[in-house]
Amino acid sequence: MSWATIWSFKVPDVARFQAPGFARIFLWHFPCPMLFTFLILFGTWFGLRIFQRITLSPFKIEPETDAAARAIWDLKSLACMELAYLFAILTMATGILFSEKQWGAWWSWDPRQTSFLIVMLIYAAYFSVRFAYADAAKRATFGAGYALLVIFPALFLVFVFPRLPPIENMSLHPSDSIMGGKIKGEYAYCVILILTLVTILTLYLYKLRVRVGLAEIELENNNGKLDTSLDSAPTGVVRPISISE
Repeated sequence: MSWATIWSFKVPDVARFQAPGFARIFLWHFPCPMLFTFLILFGTWFGLRIFQRITLSPFKIEPETDAAARAIWDLKSLACMELAYLFAILTMATGILFSEKQWGAWWSWDPRQTSFLIVMLIYAAYFSVRFAYADAAKRATFGAGYALLVIFPALFLVFVFPRLPPIENMSLHPSDSIMGGKIKGEYAYCVILILTLVTILTLYLYKLRVRVGLAEIELENNNGKLDTSLDSAPTGVVRPISISE
């Protein structure tokens, strides 16, 4: 990651940018909305698993009563949503910096900026809805329900709305930088490397967040006492011992 950071400062300038040197922020801006999108998709999928309380088979319909399993699905969904919102903040922050240098204003009311701001507000409400309930089961249910409710409007605002012909013509964002192959050479290689490394880092942070959440659940179930004991190793001495009645 350190080597990729140094490389991102050394890639050749792109002349068509007004501030070619500062345009390198794109190398770190681009992975953020990509990972945000994948994380909200996985977070919604994990939330959907919470509602799968009935197991269907050709022979029986059996209610699922394992509350612990649903708690784990909820924890995975929350971990994805928390990381997704972190990347949403990074997307907006790097986008605002890019806007000031390239377009001359911190906020230009570009349709993509505005639609992504709405998406951020939508997912800020997710945390408000979730933590409005003290009961863990209600938090999981209402959080998952809200995530399922907003996933399609969020994807519409991110991918469809900015590309509608009247909106696209108003936008300052180039729409064919990636798909049109205009990002090439060292810029393209550096973007791919940074996206790969940040994805690996995100997976690590996700696993770490889930481990912390599992420890919190164990702490609650054990009345504030975390089980840190280790299984005792065998001594190697095995012999019968007589015990009186």
